[in-house]
Amino acid sequence: MAKAKAKTSFFCQSCGHSTPKWLGKCPSCEEWNTFVEELIETNTHPAEVWKDKSRTKSQVKPKLLAEVTFENTPKLICSDPEFNRVLGGGIVPGSLVLIGGEPGIGKSTLLLQVALSLQGPKVLYVTGEESEQQIKLRADRLSTKPANLYILTETNTQQIFKHLIDLEPDLIIIDSIQTLYSDQIESGPGSVSQIRECALELMRFAKESATPIFLVGHITKEGSIAGPKVLEHLVDTVLQFEGDRHLIYRILRTTKNRFGSTSELGIYEMLGSGLRPVTNPSEILLSQRDEASSGIAIGTLLEGNRPLLVEIQSLVTTSNYGMAQRTATGYDSKRLNMLLAVLEKRGGYKLGTQDVFVNITGGIRVDDPALDLATCLSMVSSYEDKIIDSSICFAAEVGLGGELRSVTRIDQRIAEAEKLGFKQIWISKYNLKGLNYKPKEIKIQTAATLLDVIMNIWRQK
Repeated sequence: MAKAKAKTSFFCQSCGHSTPKWLGKCPSCEEWNTFVEELIETNTHPAEVWKDKSRTKSQVKPKLLAEVTFENTPKLICSDPEFNRVLGGGIVPGSLVLIGGEPGIGKSTLLLQVALSLQGPKVLYVTGEESEQQIKLRADRLSTKPANLYILTETNTQQIFKHLIDLEPDLIIIDSIQTLYSDQIESGPGSVSQIRECALELMRFAKESATPIFLVGHITKEGSIAGPKVLEHLVDTVLQFEGDRHLIYRILRTTKNRFGSTSELGIYEMLGSGLRPVTNPSEILLSQRDEASSGIAIGTLLEGNRPLLVEIQSLVTTSNYGMAQRTATGYDSKRLNMLLAVLEKRGGYKLGTQDVFVNITGGIRVDDPALDLATCLSMVSSYEDKIIDSSICFAAEVGLGGELRSVTRIDQRIAEAEKLGFKQIWISKYNLKGLNYKPKEIKIQTAATLLDVIMNIWRQK
């Protein structure tokens, strides 16, 4: 009997689109040269599945929406307040969470630290990248308390499920999804088909057993999570662990969350003993200086439900290399160009021949339009070499006509500024209509245009 020919298909490494033949350009994501050939194995012909009566008789039946009962299952709360915040209040039973980040940023350290903090629940840490001894050394460095933590060095999903059935853990950590492989697929670990199949098997187990599962995912050189895009669609929550490996601060950002806000942010400090949650990030985002200097302004922003105060540094200097440079670190460069045009058109500042450099301290990225006023004032301060009082902060959006527009949740911004000891905050006069906060030690200054703030900010004593 002749051996059946192996079935192959071509998959896009960017989005997971499949095609029976190789294509130069993916019709789904329009990326070039992303198709690779992979083996496909099906143990059962599709027609034979429907002949099996046991498979056709499903235990699940359609229900009316009014008949569906909701059980308020308590979340699993860990001792890390920042981790609970980005997840929407805690670990939801049966949830599938994907966490991605650059190599060496601290993904494995974060999840191992979370596992060690859960003293009661039974946790299984499945690793395909490190040995048991390596995990033990890191655990001894992170914690001295004995935890109910089990280590499994296995990459075959069928073997992993056997251990899961025997152990019945309360939380599962997979490090990483790219190292797993299933016997149902012949292609190697890390391929599009293997990642998709392994993620589907884990999702099915998580939903049926109500066991939360954390997946560690690698990222590409562009910064997106490696593998098919369907991986991010399957999971309930996607977390991005960001930061510079050469700096001590790390940022855990939520990009997708079915159980909470997608704008939450957690900040950690990398120490020799692990990651320390930063409960008051405004203190680390504001630099401590011995002497005042020009080009510095303090602005307020919102990340999820958390108000933050950040320091915006600007350097405006005469260009000596022909075309003027516009460089922004942590700030949107297109937004910067727009604010420069407003300053030149509405404020009369000749910035076309000036090099402009803007930096957000603390290594974070911001996109809140409420920082427009602070950014403009920092650039004007550097251009005129005038110092802005360190007890003043700003919260307003700047329009193309130079007007100050109102921003959302101004009460929380003012309260955070007052808590940190600021004496004045400049806002749009249109924010007074919805202002309910009654400040005690901070003075609220209002203005209608950007030029009004510039003309009055240095007149005060």
